[in-house]
Amino acid sequence: MKRIDQDVSRFRDIIRGRVKKDLKKYITRGEMLGKKGKDFVSIPIDQINIPHFRLSSRKMGGVGQGEGDVGQPVGSGDDAGVGPAGDAPGRHILEVDISLDELAEMLGNELELPNIEPKGKKNITAHKDKYTGVSDAGPESLRHFKRTYKRALRRQIASQAYNPDNPIIIPIREDKRYRTWKVTSEPESNAVIIYMMDVSGSMGDEQKEIVRTESFWIDTWLNYQYENIETRYLIHDALAREVDKETFYHTRESGGTIISSAYKLAASMIKQEYATSEWNIYLFHFSDGDNWGEIDTDECILLLKDELLPSANLFCYGQVESPYGSGQFIKDLEDYLPEEEALILSEIPDKEGIYDSIKEFLGKGK
Repeated sequence: MKRIDQDVSRFRDIIRGRVKKDLKKYITRGEMLGKKGKDFVSIPIDQINIPHFRLSSRKMGGVGQGEGDVGQPVGSGDDAGVGPAGDAPGRHILEVDISLDELAEMLGNELELPNIEPKGKKNITAHKDKYTGVSDAGPESLRHFKRTYKRALRRQIASQAYNPDNPIIIPIREDKRYRTWKVTSEPESNAVIIYMMDVSGSMGDEQKEIVRTESFWIDTWLNYQYENIETRYLIHDALAREVDKETFYHTRESGGTIISSAYKLAASMIKQEYATSEWNIYLFHFSDGDNWGEIDTDECILLLKDELLPSANLFCYGQVESPYGSGQFIKDLEDYLPEEEALILSEIPDKEGIYDSIKEFLGKGK
């Protein structure tokens, strides 16, 4: 490895160490997460002194070209500074690309999350090509260049046709070697995440930001645990409907709250599209705890007991504190369903509560 590559590698290790050290800060502050790509996320790291060139004070001479007078300042830019001169260093921010798998591994270590034990592994099988050997016949696209070269070199040396002063190696048909493969069957686990969120008037922007941040980390962990994963989004006030991701996080409506409408839609979706013997099903519901009367709460309890909890690996209810919500629903779930292992309840008072909530939701490894 070249010296510059070693330096770059060491620098990136330092950066990753900084991310690990401050991971709790990134978990609880959604604005710290930058642009998210398919496989990477950019995280801004502050207080990093970026290497740069500096003019030596011992060598002040030099030849300049272009217009200008002696003593005229250069390099001031188009925009003049505002205010008096300062004596404090600037804040350096560096965006670091971290793979989502690395981020998930850091999350698991930080929160001591156990690996998930999925169901359905034996029911879904994927067929993959695995290269297992070398053959003297095959398509040119699979020619093994290194093996072919070595075979041709040995033949030319053995026949005394090899000239070290003019080392030209020309393979013939008998020299060519090709990769061979066999089709293997590997079990896979499919998973679906169904997010449900109350979007009634009492759920404000701050509450939605908490849901967005926590959902990002939940997605990161579950995608790390499963090969194939689908995500569905349901919103509800007095009625429930399925929406896309952008709408889920940015919709704000008014009106009352009927939680059972979301539970009915989720149950119907599972029954029609996700066989419980083949799918690992995760349901996450976020609300401020308001619901339309005891009658609807009773219906929610029945839907959970009879349909949702028997189907799901986990049903996680996160109650986000709101100045307008009563907070009663989590108390009702505690009273009516005290011994349901698949039901996880979490109160999220503010952004700082995201850290403990994720650990409560994912800490059982289901």
